Amino acid sequence: MDKRGFTLIEMMIAIVLLGIGLLAIAGMQVSSIRGNFFSHYLTQASYVAQDGLEVLDHIAYDNNKLNAGTYNDGQVTLSGIVFSRTYGVSINGNLKTITYRVTWYDGMNREITFSTIRSQ
Repeated sequence: MDKRGFTLIEMMIAIVLLGIGLLAIAGMQVSSIRGNFFSHYLTQASYVAQDGLEVLDHIAYDNNKLNAGTYNDGQVTLSGIVFSRTYGVSINGNLKTITYRVTWYDGMNREITFSTIRSQ
């Protein structure tokens, strides 16, 4: 049995395997950071959509903002991202369906949509 220690080849193989493992961990870290940013922006967009929908849900049923059609509700900037807001109203009998849509761009086009139904 040879007791002189590790050979150079054994050390090189160990370093290569360690490097592959560290690169895999670094890739997972990058993916995690991207996921955290997306989650943050999605939360902000949800707040924007909920706020806009609540405003529309609490105005008078016969208000002009609740006539059938599609409306631009402007833009709002949160956390350095511009969120564009639109909503649509469809009428079916005495029911109005309000669909509120928020879009943003964070390297990809994103969108979230909330809906509610109002009765007279």
